[in-house]
Amino acid sequence: MLQSLAGSSCVRLVEQHRSAWCFALLVLGYLLYLVFGAVVFSSVELPYEDLLRQELGKLKQRFLEEHACLSEQQLEQFLMRVLEASNYGVSVLSNASGNWNWDFTSSLFFASTVLSTTGYGHTVPLSDGGKAFCIIYSVIGIPFTLLFLTAVVQRIIVYVTRRPVLYFHIRWGFSKQVVAIIHAVVLGFITVSCFFLIPAAIFSVLEDDWNFLESFYFCFISLSTIGLGDYVPGEGYNQKFRELYKIGITCYLLLGLIAMLVVLETFCELHELKKFRKLFYVKKDKEEDQVHIMEHDQLSFSSISDQAASMKDDQKANEPFVTSQSPTSNDSSLNN
Repeated sequence: MLQSLAGSSCVRLVEQHRSAWCFALLVLGYLLYLVFGAVVFSSVELPYEDLLRQELGKLKQRFLEEHACLSEQQLEQFLMRVLEASNYGVSVLSNASGNWNWDFTSSLFFASTVLSTTGYGHTVPLSDGGKAFCIIYSVIGIPFTLLFLTAVVQRIIVYVTRRPVLYFHIRWGFSKQVVAIIHAVVLGFITVSCFFLIPAAIFSVLEDDWNFLESFYFCFISLSTIGLGDYVPGEGYNQKFRELYKIGITCYLLLGLIAMLVVLETFCELHELKKFRKLFYVKKDKEEDQVHIMEHDQLSFSSISDQAASMKDDQKANEPFVTSQSPTSNDSSLNN
């Protein structure tokens, strides 16, 4: 008897705080996913980093042995300056000296990466004025970009998602949930093909030292706005039509970002995902709902009364002008 009462009380407690328990599991799952990523990246990349460090150490030692007139301190000072310039996108290599980082097309590409929060990091402002302008430009431009993308996606999703799903639901009688799932999968496949697979194949041809995996990696890192900056197109030696190439990449990034947002919004509108998300949200109290309903009814009633009063005023204004007769004239007419 006591065990059944304790079990029922535990079940009741879990049901009352179901949202809090789900949120706690969500936080725990996210932390475990972070730890899982750290373990995998460390186990995969750490051996390659160790090999690279050993290779660079041997190369440095060989260079000092072949150039005895150069001390290790002088070499390290030179390398520190070169690496510092490389962090600002300036290279001392002869095959990279012909590419300017701040011509118009490169600046346009940089502005698009700043506003889309991709930020490859291969080119950064050099002057204090440029850094200050970048801050002001981003503070205004990033919310402006979010507003622009939201407006564009809101219009596109009506014609790409909602109307096709509603058409198949009404015209052919299919279940709306099933049609929405199939449509989301098909739309995702089309987006992956048009903005990942095909561009990856194109980049692998245009970029000499990129294979298909590296090109696909660049497309995903760019359109997901991660922007690591280890692969940046149009930076090769003697790149043909570099200005036009940079403009094309800028258009590709903007269109691809819009396509990604459309797909994400399409999946977020699925009924199953909506139910799943509600598990982690805070439920509104009934009292708050009643207050919102009462406020809504009061606003609706006041708006209706205002509309009725305005309609009466309009009717009076539209009535033909009639001269009012005095009471004395009415009395005289009755007497006659």
